[in-house]
Amino acid sequence: MRTFKVTTKVVLGILPFMAGAAMAQDYPSQNITIVVPAAAGGPSDTVARLIADKMSAEFGQQVLIENMGGAGGSLGAARVAKAEPDGYTLLLYHVGVSTFGALYPNLPYDTNTAFSSVGLVTDVPMTLVSRKDLEAADVAGLLDWLKGEGTGATFGTAGVGSVSDLCGRQLSEATGIEFTVVPYKGTGPAMTDLLGGQIDLMCDQTTNTANQIKAGEIKPYAVTTPERIALLPDTPTLAENGLEGFNLSAWHAIWAPAGTPDDVRNRLSEALQKALADPDVIDRFATLGTTPVAPDLATPAAMDERFTSEIERWSKLLAGAPAN
Repeated sequence: MRTFKVTTKVVLGILPFMAGAAMAQDYPSQNITIVVPAAAGGPSDTVARLIADKMSAEFGQQVLIENMGGAGGSLGAARVAKAEPDGYTLLLYHVGVSTFGALYPNLPYDTNTAFSSVGLVTDVPMTLVSRKDLEAADVAGLLDWLKGEGTGATFGTAGVGSVSDLCGRQLSEATGIEFTVVPYKGTGPAMTDLLGGQIDLMCDQTTNTANQIKAGEIKPYAVTTPERIALLPDTPTLAENGLEGFNLSAWHAIWAPAGTPDDVRNRLSEALQKALADPDVIDRFATLGTTPVAPDLATPAAMDERFTSEIERWSKLLAGAPAN
C-alpha cells in the first residue's frame, strides 16, 4: 500500500488557497465601501451611487459610498491601495486613475500594480460647455473669442490628471490656446461656479452637464466623442469643427486592492454585470447621456487590458506636467 508523506511546507502552501476559497464562499459577510475620489454630486459620484444601490440588493449587504477628493483623485485611490485585499474596500473612478503614475512619481503606491481590476462600468461622453452668458454662439466663435477678447479664459477642472483636465489639455494641444486653469476637488463644485458665472469654461461628463444644458443654465459647444450623442442631438462634435481625431470619453471602472482573491473579484464582477443590466440603471444612465458597458467588458480581464493601454496613452500627454 502506497503512503504519502505530507510535510509542513506543503501544508503551509495549501493554507492560503484554502483561506482564500473560504473567504470567497462567505463573501460578502459585511458592508462594502466604494471609495469615490471626488466630491459628492459630481459625475463619478452619480455613477457610483446608481451601481452601489443595485449591488447592495444583490449582495444583501450595504454597499456604501465614501467620497474622498483631492490631488486629482490620487488620495482616494491611496486609501484603497492600502486597504486589506478582502473585497470590502473598492475604488470607483474614471480614466484619471491611469494618469496617477505620470503625475505623482512619489506616490506611496505603484498605479500599475496597486490594484486588482473588477470591471468597466460605462463610457461617458464629455461636453465642452461655458457659462450661459458667454457671447460666442458656436465652436468657431468660441475659438475666436479665446484667441482675442477671451485670452486666458478660466477653465474649471477637477485637478491635474482628472478627465476634465485631460480634455482641457487635449483641446489646448489641438488649438494652441492656453487657459487659466482653476482646479477644484471635483467637477461638482466646479459646476456650481460655472452656473454662478465665476469661471468661463468646463469640459465635463454628460452625467454632470446634461440637465443644466437642457435647462438652459449653461451653454454647450461640442461633444468630445467621434459622433453626436442621442441625449444632445443638436450639439456637434469637435471633429465637425475641424478638430479631427479628438476622441475622449470618461470611462469608469471598479478596482479592488492588489492581492484580492480572484473568486472575490469574480463575485464582484458578477454583481456589477447584474447591476448594469438592470432596467432602472439603463434608463438612468440614458438620462445622463451614457450606457452601461457590455457584460464582457465588466470583467477583470477586460479592465486589465483597457487600463494598460490608457496608462500608455496619457503618460505621453502628461509628460512633465506639474501635479496639484
